[in-house]
Amino acid sequence: MNLFYLIIKTRLFSKLLLLLLCSHSATNYKSFAKKKGIPHEILNANKGVRVKKGIYHIQHVNAYHQRLKKWMERFNGVGTKYIDNYLFWFRFLESHKQLEKKLRRRTMVVESCKRPNFTTTATMRNVV
Repeated sequence: MNLFYLIIKTRLFSKLLLLLLCSHSATNYKSFAKKKGIPHEILNANKGVRVKKGIYHIQHVNAYHQRLKKWMERFNGVGTKYIDNYLFWFRFLESHKQLEKKLRRRTMVVESCKRPNFTTTATMRNVV
């Protein structure tokens, strides 16, 4: 199952951080939410349910996933060893797409000299 279909929405409500998992109807998300004690809203696109209660949806994640897949096509496959580098690169391009090309390049060089972020799947499992 693809991790990009997973959304964890956060809200700050009276100094408590509330989590809600919105996903399509795959059973692995259901068991994850139950195991971690997270409320879970299931959207079944096959049955035409794309938005639930007017606020819960996964269209942003689906659109982001499409842009990522299209961007990665040019590399004709990426080795698992380097996948983090490509994902950080894409994330940088996405978060700085409003900048003009010359300034974006300059910012990328500066950002690459900063302290690296070593987030692993093991780290993410322990977050929730």
